[in-house]
Amino acid sequence: MTSSNQHPADSHDLIRVQGARENNLKDVSVEIPKRRLTVFTGVSGSGKSSLVFGTIAAESQRLINETYSAFVQGFMPTLARPEVDVLQGLTTAIIIDQERLVGNPRSTVGTVTDANAMLRVLWSRLGKPHIGGPGAFAFNVPSVRAAGSITVEKGEKGGKKAENVVFTRAGGMCPRCEGLGSVSDIDLTQLYDESKSINEGAITIPGYSMDGWYGRIFNGCGFFDADKPIRKFTKKELHDLLHKEPTKIKVDGINLTYEGLIPKLQKSMLSKDLDSLQPHIRAFVERVATFTACPDCGGTRLSEAARSSKIKGINIADACAMQISELAAWVRDLNQPSVAPLLTALRHTLDSFVEIGLGYLSLDRPTGTLSGGEAQRTKMIRHLGSSLTDVTYVFDEPTVGMHPHDIQRMNDLLLRLRDKGNTVLVVEHKPEVIAIADNVVDLGPGAGTAGGEVVFQGTVDGLRASGTLTGRHLSDRASLKTSVRKPSGVMKVRGARAHNLKNVDVDIPLGVLVVVTGVAGSGKSSLIHGSVSSRDGVVSVDQTPIRGSRRSNPATYTGLLDPIRSAFAKANGVKPALFSANSEGACPSCNGAGVIYTDLAMMAGVTTVCEDCEGRRFQASVLEYRLGGRNIAEVLDMPVAEAAAFFGAGKARTPAAHAILERMADVGLGYLRLGQPLTTLSGGERQRLKLATHMGADGGVFVLDEPTTGLHLADLEQLLGLLDRLVDAGKSVIVIEHNQAVMARADWIIDLGPGAGHDGGRIVFEGTPADLVAARSTLTGEHLAAFVGGAVKQKNAPARSSGRARTQHA
Repeated sequence: MTSSNQHPADSHDLIRVQGARENNLKDVSVEIPKRRLTVFTGVSGSGKSSLVFGTIAAESQRLINETYSAFVQGFMPTLARPEVDVLQGLTTAIIIDQERLVGNPRSTVGTVTDANAMLRVLWSRLGKPHIGGPGAFAFNVPSVRAAGSITVEKGEKGGKKAENVVFTRAGGMCPRCEGLGSVSDIDLTQLYDESKSINEGAITIPGYSMDGWYGRIFNGCGFFDADKPIRKFTKKELHDLLHKEPTKIKVDGINLTYEGLIPKLQKSMLSKDLDSLQPHIRAFVERVATFTACPDCGGTRLSEAARSSKIKGINIADACAMQISELAAWVRDLNQPSVAPLLTALRHTLDSFVEIGLGYLSLDRPTGTLSGGEAQRTKMIRHLGSSLTDVTYVFDEPTVGMHPHDIQRMNDLLLRLRDKGNTVLVVEHKPEVIAIADNVVDLGPGAGTAGGEVVFQGTVDGLRASGTLTGRHLSDRASLKTSVRKPSGVMKVRGARAHNLKNVDVDIPLGVLVVVTGVAGSGKSSLIHGSVSSRDGVVSVDQTPIRGSRRSNPATYTGLLDPIRSAFAKANGVKPALFSANSEGACPSCNGAGVIYTDLAMMAGVTTVCEDCEGRRFQASVLEYRLGGRNIAEVLDMPVAEAAAFFGAGKARTPAAHAILERMADVGLGYLRLGQPLTTLSGGERQRLKLATHMGADGGVFVLDEPTTGLHLADLEQLLGLLDRLVDAGKSVIVIEHNQAVMARADWIIDLGPGAGHDGGRIVFEGTPADLVAARSTLTGEHLAAFVGGAVKQKNAPARSSGRARTQHA
């Protein structure tokens, strides 16, 4: 109802959702106020992302795409309409999620934020000596020179004249490394076994089998004797094997091209992004290739000409290597009226980095090395200071990877976006962010099939009094341990200098729970992943997202399906392949997908459940085989907790499957169905699935990088219990973490800082949590003290030293 004096346009102040059924949502209806900050809470898997991203944001983007012509839509991703009855009051949605920025080796912080593009224009206008346009400073643009004859039409009578022309284009790409900044050296011992002949299998490159075309090419090329051991090759024969340029040959009457092993490897494997390679190819590349900074450009990626042009003694490579906070100060000192608009835009972009807490990065930092939180905040850069209003900004845990000291800064940014007249929707678990909400929508009551309902909507105070799982745990505060474990030994790190580390020496206690803390950019990951993760016996669980298609599910990802298939095959006397929906057991109508997908070109495709298998993915004959009274489709439809009991005892007892299921339950995934597509899992669920998989690895030291990402307050205790059980079982656990509850449970804390970037890279404290709280000598100590409400006296502290603040010299 609108009041008589209200303009009709002012009545549209709500986003109305009715009957949302995306993923696990159960006919959810909710009204979200516009131009307010709404935080969506609930346990991981309760349906927050399905409501915010899968329903509201997805429909907004789909409607915007429909405003373009069919021709343009053909080049855009097709988006299906979400499962929802009514969606009203939507505005343009800008999504800032946790998806990692593309790990392309040519992609840097500068290229994804357009800061590099502005710097290139700046140097092309002000750089001395002048070497060309903006392309002359781009490390992705090669220099080109071409000569030839062209025909030029002249005069009114259409006369033609041939002219010889020379075309040149100045590019900034270093010709030696082709703009990658590094060159690869090949370990020849990984390519072949010199004691064998080629026909005896000397070539050890994956896929180079002598039974196929490679064998015919090597035997028919005539450049060497394929039956002679490689160590007896002449210099010319070895050169032809390794370095021969592409040469036309004829083998068995077929025209082919022969090329040396090394140039062929460069094209087929070494020039590609490591993450895009299959695991066995990736392992081979990591063995065979050693990457070093390009000797010609010094790792700057730029040609000598591009590096010779300077502004105030600084070339563009120097500018990109500077810490962004320093570069922002340098740009502010430039006063050139001829490029004033450009300088204004550049200053705004660089200042936004500093404002958002990323001033410690440099523009030449590869995007593939950014953490999930850093990538998300980098995406925010272009939206800060935007003149757009009445936009819906959608954030997925914007405080991921942020130290408690930095969370207030993020809160200020969220409130600023709201105060400009925008609708801000935030999926978040941290109490500090929930506290600033105008409106809270709590989903639950549980996860998976036990969730998908709105259990509370209202104010933060109302949430605390509501009795929901989130409300009960909102004011949780961990207490410091009354005693800590004694270390069984130490792992020595000496002279660590990766990235911003300043010659760090540290002894990491073993046999205890060690938490590595410090503000974002202080050097935590550089220290642990650079000096610890690569050692023998260390199992590292980093933040790299798990990959998988809609055919992938928790059972396939964890390896659980292998023992299940074997158990079914043994019980029924048939082949294991029958129990794979990607192999012989697949329904022929849908090829084991369970659905039929119909492509409608620029329109959203239609997905319908397969009528033959009714979505169960298997042939009807396969479903007649049973194990413990269940068929394979029924087993894959089980939640983890039920499956653990099923495979733990009785006729279906399968110890290998039970062990994997126990680990999945330990990390809080007991509600997850075994056959649920990976594409439907939330970020937190994927992180914990990865954790469960690594828990089964053999190793004495476990390194976990922010395992609380995407974890609800109520699930923290379960994760902490898992960490304690690992340590009690004789393992050493090293956790990189910002969560104060994890810090409070630690036996030993290593705090890096005091700041980020070149202001960090030192160990400012190592000792027990109680000593850190008592000293309050660092930012972490201050926030941990506020969190636990004071120090607790401790017994049985590690004998090696008491906690102390440290001063470390470079």
